[in-house]
Amino acid sequence: MKAGPESVTARSAAVGILNAVLGEGMMLSQVTQRGEAFGALAGPDRARAERLATQVLRQLERIDRVLRPLLRKAPPLAVLNILRLAVYERSEGAAAHGVVNEAVGLARRGKRTTHLSGLVNAVLRALPDPVDLAALPAPQMPRWIRQPLVHAYGREVVAAIEAVQAEVPPLDITPKAGAVAVPDGAVLPSGSIRLTHPGQITQAPGYASGDWWVQDAAAAMAVRLMAVQPGARVLDVCAAPGGKTLQLADAGAEVTALDISGPRMARVEENLARTGLTAQMVVADALHWQPEAPFDAILLDAPCSASGTLRRHPDLQHIKDGSEVAGLVALQAQLLDRALGWLKPGGLLAYCTCSLLPAEGEAQLTAALQRHPDLRVEPPAAPWLPTDWVTPQGGLRLRPDYWGGMDGFFIALLRAPN
Repeated sequence: MKAGPESVTARSAAVGILNAVLGEGMMLSQVTQRGEAFGALAGPDRARAERLATQVLRQLERIDRVLRPLLRKAPPLAVLNILRLAVYERSEGAAAHGVVNEAVGLARRGKRTTHLSGLVNAVLRALPDPVDLAALPAPQMPRWIRQPLVHAYGREVVAAIEAVQAEVPPLDITPKAGAVAVPDGAVLPSGSIRLTHPGQITQAPGYASGDWWVQDAAAAMAVRLMAVQPGARVLDVCAAPGGKTLQLADAGAEVTALDISGPRMARVEENLARTGLTAQMVVADALHWQPEAPFDAILLDAPCSASGTLRRHPDLQHIKDGSEVAGLVALQAQLLDRALGWLKPGGLLAYCTCSLLPAEGEAQLTAALQRHPDLRVEPPAAPWLPTDWVTPQGGLRLRPDYWGGMDGFFIALLRAPN
């Protein structure tokens, strides 16, 4: 369903994003960064289109449950996504007549959808009033994620995780040491600040002056638990998008940030410049790069399934099928072994993944200790850290149902032998 740039609306852009994610398997970030879906839309309308598409993806199972009794068979995806968007807007309280008219208009604009505009009209006029998505069961994670989580944590925990993932997540920020201008928010026990209604981030107090950066509370814990000393030589492996690099630099460490992606590292450089912090930037493949000297500490935030970030990235569960997990687990082990070789005697390595899957966390730690029996696990300790978050092995398992919502994360602190 293509339209000229001048005719793109927030609704048509949202449908275009849904078509790209659900039809072409593109990540939502890829679609929005490419920008073609937005045409000549102004900033606020772009933001609205992205918000609508994200919410439809987050509530997809509930939306389809509403539509299913009203459809004898599934229409083409482009039409189905028009209906999905309309159902979500009705659940937000938008006036029925306006939503129906806009949806029918969207269908009429597409060569492949115009003949089904009558179906769109009929289905949407048959919707219950009100449309209460929150009254329906929370959308379930795909089987490849859900099944191992049920086995590891039990059905009640998984249901609690899914309930959190069905909600619009708040935004967490990490304040710079000595920050003056920071938006009002709830201060979490770990020191992160939670913004429930952040508005436009770039206009918030302290953004332009570099007093803080966006970083989920779970992601911010690894550096806090490492407790690096000023002047320590620290390597951040797989550093982009850079939140942990900023934390390390803010702690006074001499930081080397390493990542394979040049474009992603450009974002790290922008944030370093904005915050007035410094780090040595290296764009290279960690499997082939070699440092000139060993490091006091290393942070490895390894590539993973990102199954712990579904609350913020609901598109992932619709474009992944779990087939990549085995390869990621092997890559994590390779990176971990290689990074351990860059540590000084007695140095500390923090291994972490934004994954809920034990294969990328607890099992990875078990395997690492078998390969490196001289390693010592240092159980994380901080006054603000609940002890029941620490696993029997001494790793830290973070879940989305903690503290009212955070990313799923696994962190292990490994001390090299002297």
